[in-house]
Amino acid sequence: MTTYAIGHLHEVELCADIVEYLEKIDATLAPYGGRFILHGGPVERLEGHFCGDLIVIEFDSREQAHAWYRSPAYQAILPLRTRHARGDVFIVDQVAQPHRAAEVLKRAA
Repeated sequence: MTTYAIGHLHEVELCADIVEYLEKIDATLAPYGGRFILHGGPVERLEGHFCGDLIVIEFDSREQAHAWYRSPAYQAILPLRTRHARGDVFIVDQVAQPHRAAEVLKRAA
């Protein structure tokens, strides 16, 4: 099932380490089939409060997402980002299709 690695980053200090991280991350994704779906950009806020950048990377499976994140190649560049950006990073699976909103009620019961 398709899985997304999602980062909501804020307080990003654009510096040499962040530039190096951005220059190297694509090569770490390639062996695991990771591809950017969203990578920052303008956000049109309709409700609530949002600040920072949203990054979404798609993988074919949760296993591939975990393998990428834990890979030596990604772990080698990860400190370049974590020293200069704050935020949350997590993975989440796509819902099975077709999906109806009320299906989440089954999980709550």
